[in-house]
Amino acid sequence: MNRIRILIADDHTLLRNALAELLRSEEDFEVVAGAADASEMIRMAEETVPHIVLMDLEMPGNGQPAAVVRRLRERVPTARVLILSMHDSPALVQSLLPLGIRGFLHKTVTHQALTAAVRDACAPGSHVTLSLSAESLAAPHAADGGDEVLSARERQVIELAARGMSNQQIARRLEIVEATVKRHMRNIFDKLQARSRVEAANKAVERGLISSPVAAARSAHTPIPIPPPTGSTAPVM
Repeated sequence: MNRIRILIADDHTLLRNALAELLRSEEDFEVVAGAADASEMIRMAEETVPHIVLMDLEMPGNGQPAAVVRRLRERVPTARVLILSMHDSPALVQSLLPLGIRGFLHKTVTHQALTAAVRDACAPGSHVTLSLSAESLAAPHAADGGDEVLSARERQVIELAARGMSNQQIARRLEIVEATVKRHMRNIFDKLQARSRVEAANKAVERGLISSPVAAARSAHTPIPIPPPTGSTAPVM
């Protein structure tokens, strides 16, 4: 029996090991490698040439998921890519589908659904398995072009980023962890279809989602005009 060779890419060691153990319980599956970041994933994929790459979106080196998927498929074109993520906005899913991924699975997916998606990805045909959260499917969309509206927290994050703050500085200002800031930035990139912080900030300003940091800086540094005194002047001595 020909086994399906699987590479698991996730920076959480416990989850990666648990996934490997779960998949190895299937007689037709073989876990050939594990990776903790994007560069290691691509290197291990080149070395082992798996049939399936289970790819986590939140792992280090994966700030631009589309670019990483594209590079992986260029290096190992026979590998089928299945995305595993807690982040599953429709905008993100649609940005990855044209790159040839064979599935996008929310991390709450069941054992049965995961193993079925792996087998389906290796079966003849071009169908794609999607398993998204109910919250994602129910999320509102903007009327202008289908991008999701930024949440209040995402607007705070991109406004601070537009002022030149780093992720660490934003985390301190908002009293959240830096990993959360990174997730917000990834959501912002997806919703605004931006490739960089500058582009995201510019698009947010253009759409009226945040105020221009230039205008804010000017107002903050412009001295308040003092009106001239009224009434009679004192006589010159």
